[in-house]
Parts: sequence; C-alpha cells; structure tokens
Amino acid sequence: MAETLTKTELEHALFSAADSLRSKMDANEYKDYLLGIIFYKYLSDKLLYQVGELIEGRTDLSLEECQKIYSANYKDEDLLDELKETLMYLVEPKHTFTYIFEEINGEARTEDGNIKTFQISDLADAFNDIEGTSEEFEGLFQDVQLYSQKLGINAQKQTDTISEVIKAIGKLKLISADGKSDALGDAYEYLIGQFASETGKKAGEFYTPQKVSELLTKLTLVGKKYPEELTVYDPAMGSGSLLLNFKKYINDVGGKEDNVIYYGQEINISTYNLAKMNMILHGVASGNQHLRHGDTLDEDWPPISQTMFDAVVMNPPYSHNWSANKGFLQDPRFSPYGVLAPKSKADFAFLLHGFYHLKNTGTMAIVLPHGVLFRGAAEGKIRKKLLENGSIDAVIGLPANLFYNTSIPTVILVLKKNKEKRDVMFIDASKGFEKKKNQNELREEDIQKILETYEKREDVDRYAHLAKYDEIEENDFNLNIPRYVDTFVPEPPVDLKKVASDLHDTDVEIEKNQKELVGMLKELTSDNRDVMDGLDAIIKELEAELHE
Repeated sequence: MAETLTKTELEHALFSAADSLRSKMDANEYKDYLLGIIFYKYLSDKLLYQVGELIEGRTDLSLEECQKIYSANYKDEDLLDELKETLMYLVEPKHTFTYIFEEINGEARTEDGNIKTFQISDLADAFNDIEGTSEEFEGLFQDVQLYSQKLGINAQKQTDTISEVIKAIGKLKLISADGKSDALGDAYEYLIGQFASETGKKAGEFYTPQKVSELLTKLTLVGKKYPEELTVYDPAMGSGSLLLNFKKYINDVGGKEDNVIYYGQEINISTYNLAKMNMILHGVASGNQHLRHGDTLDEDWPPISQTMFDAVVMNPPYSHNWSANKGFLQDPRFSPYGVLAPKSKADFAFLLHGFYHLKNTGTMAIVLPHGVLFRGAAEGKIRKKLLENGSIDAVIGLPANLFYNTSIPTVILVLKKNKEKRDVMFIDASKGFEKKKNQNELREEDIQKILETYEKREDVDRYAHLAKYDEIEENDFNLNIPRYVDTFVPEPPVDLKKVASDLHDTDVEIEKNQKELVGMLKELTSDNRDVMDGLDAIIKELEAELHE
C-alpha cells in the first residue's frame, strides 16, 4: 500500500474520482455518492487498522493483512465489544471497503473458495451494518441512493457505476495505520467546496466559503484566551465547516483543539448528515460534538439551562420565510424586543436566537444581507433596542459575489453582551478581494486588515469609523455603512494655468502642421483641371484659417 497521500494529492485524486458520476447527474447529487463512499472507506480502513493493532499489536500492517486477521477473528466477541466501544460502529469482514474492492477486482473468495463478485447489494449491506450499530451513525448513508436509475437503468448498470467510483479511490491511503487522518479532513472540506462551486445557488444550503468562515471564527476570538474549554454554536450549521474552523484557530488563543465543544443545528437532513461525517473525518471526539437535526427558529435548542456559548457563528439563509407566530412574542429569545422579525424576512429572528444563547463574555458573528442595517418597521425597532443595549459591536461590509448562492454584497454583524460603551465599529471592506473565475474571494491580507481594524477600534480614512452612540441616534439608528464611512475619492484639483498653456501649445502645433500641409499641397500637380481646381480651393481655405 502506498504512503498516505498529502492533502493536495488527496484533493485532486478525490475530486477526479467523480468523473464516472458527472455525466449522469449534477454535482448537487453526485456529491452525496462520492462523499458518502469516501466516508465509508474511512470508517472501514480505521476499523481494520484497529483490528491489526488489537490482535497483532502492530501499526505497520497493510489493509489487506488486517482484513485477513479480521476475517479469521470475527467470531471473537471480546474483539467485537472492544471495537464497538472504541469506534462506536461495526462492519462485517465481508462488508469492509477492502473486501468489496477485492470483489470488484475479482480477488475475493467465499469461505468455500469460490470467486465472489461484487453486487450493489453488498455495499447497501455494508451501509446498513454501520448505520445499525449506534444512534450516532443512524441514517448517515441515506442520501447514497444505490438503486437510483441515475446510476443506471438496471442493477448491473448501477453496480458498474459504483464499481468505477470504488476503483477510483480504492488504492488511496486515506489514513495512516495509527488512525490519523489530518489531510483527509482538509481534503474532505476541499471536496465540499468544489461541489459548492459546481452547484451554484444550491450550495447556499450547505456551504460557507472557507475564507468567510475563517473571518467569522477569528472575529469571535479577538482579544480572547481559551486555555480551558471553548463552547461554540452554529444554529444553521450546514456542512459544519464554520464550526470546524475553531479546531484550526483555537491554538492562536492559547487553547487546545480537544477542548472545543461543538454545538450545531441544521434543518436539512442531508446536510445534517454531511456535517456529522465532516466532524468525524476531522477527528472530533463524539463527546465533543452535539449536533441536532431540527428547525432552529420554530424549536429553540439547546435548552438555555444546558449551556450558553463562548462563540456563536452563523451564515443563515437570507430573508428566509418563517412562521412569525404571535406566540413567539412570549418566547424569551424574542420577547425583550416587543416585536417579531417579519414573516418574509427571518434575518433578525436568526440573529436574536443566536444572541440569546451567547454568554455574557462571548462574541457572536453573523452574516446577513445589508437590509438589516436600514429596514424599518419591526426590524427598525429590534435594531434600535440592540443599539440601546450596546449589543452591536461592529458592522463589517463585505464584497459582493462572495457566496455561491447569491451575488449581493453582505454584512457581518458582531454582537456582544454587557459592553461598557455603546459605540459601533464600522468597516467598509467591500473593496478588498481577489476576483476569481466565478466568485470573488477574500484574501488573507483582507482578513487580517479587517481583524486588526476591528481590534484597534480606530478610524481609518475611507475604510473604518468608530461611531459613538449619539452619532447613531442622530441617524435614527440607521446603520447603513456609507452614513459612517465615506469612501468617496475626490478628483485631483485642476490646474487652469497648465490647461491654458497646454491649449496654447496645441494651437501652435496645429498651425505648424497646417502650414506644412499647405506647402505639400502646392507641390502637387495634375493634368486634370477639376483636380487642380479642387486643390486650389482647399489651399485657399487652409490659408484663410491660418490668417485668422
């Protein structure tokens, strides 16, 4: 077996594995097959390596060697109990990825020595093995529709298509024998991003671009130290990429990635399952992840008595419809504001939900459309109340066309509780980006400039302004960024004397050229009387202009 691939090698190899599916369905569908089968291989490989270590005490065995050991010891109840306790799942030897890969290549044998050929039902049984082991894995593979006619018009065609996918990733060493998969987690994130790029507007259901995720995460960590536990929450978590950024950046604030406790909720069951896979592939311990499939606005979760959060991050669906039932006026998330977000625009409903779950010492960062800054009626009342309480800490305008599901410019609102002052830091970062083929993208220098400006809270010409509460009140609590940050660049003053001098020089040059032209015309001759009469007329006209 080859050495574990680097992150870049994995990225390219995994994405190219989708070739056998691209001609049959769009990216929003085939991502479920590829991501699901990669996840299955990861679980299978991890189990086999665990068997090799438990039975032989070795971490240098190949998957094929571990497969043989597992087949020989499968009836050992102690082994199975140990595996289930350690990994939380089981899969029979005849349902491991390694065995199925051997079936596809004609190398697998039944107990009586006959060649075992791969059938689509073998993979379905493998998925059932894993899903039936524990509640944590229940329904994880439900979007991998193995009997879909999009794979083929009959069972054999479906088997052939899936075989091609399995062969494409069969030789990839996704994890090392000691169970580490750091590169795989990042490569999986890359795959999700690539699928988001291909699916366009549908990507809004499950993916926040990585650079935006990085910015949101780092904004909540500015000025903080977390040597102990850090609790983070995303009430509209999608594929979980926003939450997983805390694993990347917790070391920057003195913390440890094992001390991050993740909470997330997602209404779309397919995306919820993707987030669970993403967490597992990034090595997040089961005790550190608390993910829930549910409607964040209609049913509050988690219970406020259970936990409040050091950081809340969110990129919810923009101007989303929600019930706005009058009963929510008694809901503690919304009741302090006296009104509800409009039924056709749930932006402030998402914001208030997240803010309600924030610790008094915590920070929240949420991406929303610019309308939340200036729309009136109920939204204006909610905004005014937040400003009166000093809850809005910063307003950061982002470039347009950052997201796959919309080209509109968006804004990040940073919120805190129990602030000493009610000032608001306005940052217009709409010009800082790199233009890519389909989307704009924040650069690392753009992110650092935003973070440094936010932390310093000082005016920056045509970029940032720290607005006092009185100034905001004078603007009737309208937070539209141009009211506070003037990005207009005046034209340089015109030097009239230089303009007059340039005009004079131009006139002199024109007169010189006309004289030369008259001289050349006088030298022209022709036997044609009409031509000569025409030339004489032109010469007289030019000479008259020169004498004026």
